[in-house]
Amino acid sequence: MYTDLKNKVAVVTGGSKGIGEAIAIRLGQERMSVVINYHSDEEGANEAVEKIEKNGGKAVAVQADIGDEEGAATLLNAALDNFGTLDLWVNNAGMENKASTHELSFDDWSKVMNVNLDGVFLGSKTALNQFLKEDKKGTIINMSSVHDKIPWPTFSHYAASKGGVKLFTESIALEYAHKGIRVNMISPGAINTAINAEKFEDEQAKQTTLNMIPMDYIGKPEEVSAAAAWLASSESSYVTGTTLYVDGGMTLYPSFEKGDG
Repeated sequence: MYTDLKNKVAVVTGGSKGIGEAIAIRLGQERMSVVINYHSDEEGANEAVEKIEKNGGKAVAVQADIGDEEGAATLLNAALDNFGTLDLWVNNAGMENKASTHELSFDDWSKVMNVNLDGVFLGSKTALNQFLKEDKKGTIINMSSVHDKIPWPTFSHYAASKGGVKLFTESIALEYAHKGIRVNMISPGAINTAINAEKFEDEQAKQTTLNMIPMDYIGKPEEVSAAAAWLASSESSYVTGTTLYVDGGMTLYPSFEKGDG
């Protein structure tokens, strides 16, 4: 669909499952060459590579911990060694766990911050340095969540990390706009990924979620990956520092939908 993406090179962190996998596959469909990062799910990453290659694209699966500098460097080197350059970096890797804040361990806080915020910083820094080295108008897409805007009790560490990603994204977008480097963010709402499948099998839990979504359905990973492809393409060439909420209206305060209040 976006012909300008053909033969360009992307890194997608956390690309072995869910939204990350959908983004990697969509970029492959756009004939980009994709480095699919995984932490532990080697099988999922290899399956994503197979899907991309089956559709005529190019991809490699690379294990790395995006929460440390060596991991980010490993992904960049994979892009350069296999495909010769870097055009797009998608910071998708993330994690969450539930805990009342007064019981939340510092270790669990730190793990979430390391993946969700440190990983975005390290990936972005690595991409920025390569774009500057090549004097290239590259693109960074940071994956966040509606909880960069909506408070989430018992997930305060997750919400804090995503709020940090939002201001980090806006700050570096402003810092590097004069270089033609674009940095944007996608914040999905409830998406029907494998990790959510068990939850949504419970009809009551599913209905509770649906009540929060004005469009009245759970989103698909492909709807998020479509947004990523657009932000990666020249069709969005005048867009930087923005947050694209792919949430069916979840951030529109659905409890006010009928004009009550």
